Amino acid sequence: MSIIADSKLNMLDTNLPHRIALSLIPQIGVKTARTLIAYTGSAEAVFKENAAALLKIPGIGQFTADKIISHRADALARAYDELKFIEKHNIRPIFYTDEAFPFLLKQTEDAPLILYIQGDINFVNRKMLSIVGTRKATNYGKGMVEEIIKYFAKTDINPIIVSGLAYGIDIHAHRTALKFGLDTVAVLGHGFDRIYPDTHGETAEQIRKSGGALMTEYLSFSRFDRQNFLQRNRIIAGLSEATLVAESGDKGGSLVTAELANSYNREVFAIPGRVGDANSAGCNSLIKKHKAYMIESAVDIEYILGWNTDLKKQVVQNQLFIEFSEDEKLIVKAIKEQDKPVIDQICKLAQLPPAKVSALLLGLEFKGVVRNLPGKIFELSGNFNLS
Repeated sequence: MSIIADSKLNMLDTNLPHRIALSLIPQIGVKTARTLIAYTGSAEAVFKENAAALLKIPGIGQFTADKIISHRADALARAYDELKFIEKHNIRPIFYTDEAFPFLLKQTEDAPLILYIQGDINFVNRKMLSIVGTRKATNYGKGMVEEIIKYFAKTDINPIIVSGLAYGIDIHAHRTALKFGLDTVAVLGHGFDRIYPDTHGETAEQIRKSGGALMTEYLSFSRFDRQNFLQRNRIIAGLSEATLVAESGDKGGSLVTAELANSYNREVFAIPGRVGDANSAGCNSLIKKHKAYMIESAVDIEYILGWNTDLKKQVVQNQLFIEFSEDEKLIVKAIKEQDKPVIDQICKLAQLPPAKVSALLLGLEFKGVVRNLPGKIFELSGNFNLS
């Protein structure tokens, strides 16, 4: 049977080799590739267009058209080689236009064109929480991660735990999810010809067999580069509703992931540590700069994300008649006046600086007065009396 006709790998679509090949054209980034597909109709059509037709596409200049024309034969040849590897190793390629492509990741403008997945996990209508942190994890950081995952394992929320299979917090998050029966996804910074670090190979195999998945945007035998691991952080941040930084120094990949999550309008959580503790410096900084919610338990995550609607209703009912500070009144009034405003609109209406508004909104959320909706827009949870 032809590899393209192998239904097990969902390869009935003859577009697949062209989709893979498009990702291999030098200087063609994700945004340009999406533009090309939008105007030609498919990846296969991109490879059939001549230079004159390509030049009519907005944003496609002579340089890009020449790259496509001159490299498409080699790219297709490499793509067909990759198809053989995919078949041999039971890898599932998912294109960004496919229904199976993770919904939240698809909303990010720099999402990969193709994800390569080992494992039978289904992302449709699943809640996901990314957990990242230092490679030099302490018992404190690992203990907090375990308590959070253990809590969610006892609920019917059943979130997928996402991380990067790295040393420290990452591998601990994966292993703890496996321990308590939650699905987990490891996002790799390389192709499926290897597992890095190789000491985590056994855990990777457990993830595959347990209903979780290994995921990468890289083809087999791609160049092994440190930059790849920074690139994969955008997938970790983009997959989930929220990213939890469990423990971090003042520099590192977990802080990059947190910044990316913020840029995608996703929630960011951080577990606080002692002042002066080097392993908590990054988390404390995120909280201090209002770039992350301070998290003391899984209940905080559950509440902020709205995963437990009964808990939110209970808090709101208990807080309908509360006294507001003068600044809180300005915030509540601003949200009343503007339907589901973003923070910039609230700042303008309340005439307060962003840092102060962020702090006030956080306090009002914990009081059950304000709800933070996807996209970081805000609404009131009830009709509150400001008199």
